[in-house]
Amino acid sequence: TVEDVKEKFLLARELGFDNINMDLIVGLPEETIDDVRQTMEEIKALRPDSVTVHSLAIKRAARLNIYKERYGNLKIVNTQEMIDLTAQYAEEMGLKPYYLYRQKNMAGNFENVGYAVPGKECLYNILIMEEKQTIQAAGAGASTKVVLPSDQPEVMESRIERCENVKDVSQYIERIDEMIERKEQFFCKNGI
Repeated sequence: TVEDVKEKFLLARELGFDNINMDLIVGLPEETIDDVRQTMEEIKALRPDSVTVHSLAIKRAARLNIYKERYGNLKIVNTQEMIDLTAQYAEEMGLKPYYLYRQKNMAGNFENVGYAVPGKECLYNILIMEEKQTIQAAGAGASTKVVLPSDQPEVMESRIERCENVKDVSQYIERIDEMIERKEQFFCKNGI
């Protein structure tokens, strides 16, 4: 819930975390400009160090795509006005844009934008976009990525191998030993 997010954010601050990001998705089903404004007000009150604004991207395996007959009547709109509003709030919070990327199937065909207090940009976001850094991920739905040199000497580009965790949180907790074993095998196979 919104209250859970606020509680955890404040707890992280209390514990000394000094660089906290807030992610939000714009263009959710039935979302209005007033909903976006309310979300940005809530975020502004928390004073995060960075905000990442994602435009809704409906993936192939998303319920919104799989169950079109159930969700087909939902209004899914992302407007320039909504995106501009998030940028306005970011500026009011002293956050500057530091990266952007585009995904397939995004509502409104907009970019995802990361805003941060200068000096608190998320290195992970930059590295994941460049795909030049090995990243070990933990948690439900997390994807570890290993950047390896090409198998072919004439090819200069690196290749990327991935190892995903199950997405469902309860399944992840129940199968944590399997996830750890999977990562161990993955790293051994790739000589890491």
